[in-house]
Amino acid sequence: MIDNMPIVNIINTDLQIDQKKILENVNFELRKGDLKFLIGKTGSGKTTFINSIFGNLDIKSSDKFDVLGFDLKKIKENQIPKLRRKIGFVFQDFKLLNDRSIYNNLEFVLKATGHNNKEEINDKIQRALKLVGIDTSLDKLPNKLSGGEQQRVAIARSLLNSPELIIADEPTGNLDPDTTQEIIELFQRINKYGTSMIIATHDYNLILKLKGKVYKCEDGKFYEVKRK
Repeated sequence: MIDNMPIVNIINTDLQIDQKKILENVNFELRKGDLKFLIGKTGSGKTTFINSIFGNLDIKSSDKFDVLGFDLKKIKENQIPKLRRKIGFVFQDFKLLNDRSIYNNLEFVLKATGHNNKEEINDKIQRALKLVGIDTSLDKLPNKLSGGEQQRVAIARSLLNSPELIIADEPTGNLDPDTTQEIIELFQRINKYGTSMIIATHDYNLILKLKGKVYKCEDGKFYEVKRK
């Protein structure tokens, strides 16, 4: 991929589910190192937009829909896992497996994405956990961690395969203000390393503390909101 080329390039695109149009005339560009926000009420189309980038939607009406080197208008089913390996995902409710330790949660993801070498797996896990500042016992189960620790583990999970893009869906929605500030600082650090990010959020504190363009889904429209 040529430097400074958009890693996400969406032009004049309508997004629909079961022939129902959710968002129309979407135009969006993301380059390496960009951080952009997505806002809008529940049901406004934020999840549809995220799913489209993740390869979960059929793209039918579009002038261009390229994500990380893949043309999503023409992508084949067997190419979608390759696309998703380039994207890290962070959820509001963490989505950690509560019957597995911290280590085994991360090991599971690596094995599921084709890694079998134990030394390589351990190295990737240790690097990701160091980056997010987890220093507790890796034998702990997720339900023995605080909300902030669980989200740090979830962010570490998203970093395991050195993704070019991280999508975070309401990443501070279940966190208290102090923990939210810690996660903001962590996102700043990850973004400084050159990882591009799209953050869907209702948390305006997050938007105020981080630099990046803001896009809104509203009444079937998708548009940039100028910062005050």
